[in-house]
Order: sequence, then structure tokens, then C-alpha cells
Amino acid sequence: MAPIKIVQFPYLSDNYGILLHDEDSQQTIAIDAGDADAYNHILQSRGWILSQIWVTHHHWDHTDGIKELYQRWKCEVIGPKAHSQAPIAHLSHGLRAGDTLQFGNSLVQILHTPGHTLDMINYYFPEEKILFSGDTLFSLGCGRVFEGDMDMMYHSLCQFLTLPDDISIYCSHEYTRANGRFALTVDAENQDLISRMSEVEKLLDAGQPTIPTNLGIEKKTNPFLRTSDSSIRKKHGLENASASDVFAALRTAKDNF
Repeated sequence: MAPIKIVQFPYLSDNYGILLHDEDSQQTIAIDAGDADAYNHILQSRGWILSQIWVTHHHWDHTDGIKELYQRWKCEVIGPKAHSQAPIAHLSHGLRAGDTLQFGNSLVQILHTPGHTLDMINYYFPEEKILFSGDTLFSLGCGRVFEGDMDMMYHSLCQFLTLPDDISIYCSHEYTRANGRFALTVDAENQDLISRMSEVEKLLDAGQPTIPTNLGIEKKTNPFLRTSDSSIRKKHGLENASASDVFAALRTAKDNF
């Protein structure tokens, strides 16, 4: 059984696109489709035919390329069943929490992680230990809360804390440097975070992506996954607050950073 090929590529100012290819079945999947030209360029260079688009949420920078890709490739568009503030073009199959997909020989589990948007879903490959987290979890950060509320976003992030540490996280934006600079203001003594930021700076200075990240590292360094940490709580005067309230304080601070 051939391993899944994953091609990550930049588009727009800071988005990452993803193409997945299964050599055995010759299926090719796009994770989101914010820029048709960027996706078509990779498809043509690899000689792949687009089978499906898996959408994480409705925001334009994840969906603007769907119509053109659909018209060219006649591919199936799969995404969240729950409608949010905008419909997703050509959606043929809606997914909810707990649903599964089959990609070649791989089982894919659907996580519903509302908060950034109400329709946000993530695609998790448990056997391959890969998660496509959209705009829910970023390296050293998380998505801004637009449509949901802080408690909803907190509980969405809690889903990641239950997953194994050795998962590769592919998120949709290159925000790691900015996220890390904020994280250091609330968790300055965290040696794992300091080491991660040193690595991040070297990668970006060399023109390399900081994504994928590793879930185990995120659990140690990402302040939005560390709401029980005593030093973070003390810094914000939230020693006795609920974990959800600590998250809300951190997210609000990041919004104003």
C-alpha cells in the first residue's frame, strides 16, 4: 500500500493549500480551494486529476476557487453540512461530527470545531496520524472567534487535547511567527516555546514553512491549549477562573495584540 502523498503550497498572502494523492486509487483531494490557479498549477505539474474538494469552512479564502475547479475537473465538493453565514458552492455531500470518509485505504474522521465559524470541520486520519485543522488550530495559536463564542471555541480546541501527541497538524495559514510572539508575552518562561520560536525563525528566514506542526509540541507551547497552566493563569490574575474564561482572556488579548 503506497503512502498518501501530501503537497502543501502557498497562495494569497499567507494561506496554505493542500493536495492529497493516493497512488493506488489515483484519487486526488484538495483541502479547501481558495485560489484555483494555485491548485491547478500543482495538479498540472504532478499530472494528477482532481477527484474531490474537501472544504473546512465557508470563508472566501478557502472557497473562492471552488467554482473554477469544479467546472474544470467535474469534481465532487464535500464540506460541512451545517450552514454558516454563507453557502458553499456546488456542495454535494455535507458532513457532521462523527461522520467518516474513505480515501483510498484510509479512514477519515470528521471533527466539528465551531467557533471561528459555525460550520468549521476538520479532517482527521487516525491511522496516518494527520489532521487538517483549517482555521481552528494554528501553530502556536488558534482562529479568531467570528461566528461562535469563546466557550464554543474553547470546547472545540479541547477535542485536540484528546488526540495522540504524534499527529502532524496541517493548518491553513502561515501565522506561526506572529502567534509565537504573542505566546511569549503570556508564557515567557516556557523553554519549549522558546525553542520552538528559535526553530520557527530559522525556518522562515530560510524561506521554509513552519507547517506542518506536531500536536505534542502544540500541547507544550500553544497558550490556547494550556489554559490549566498555573503560570499563565497567574500572569492574567485568573488563578481561580474556569478554563473557558482563561481561554477567553487569552483570545481577547491576542485580538488586541
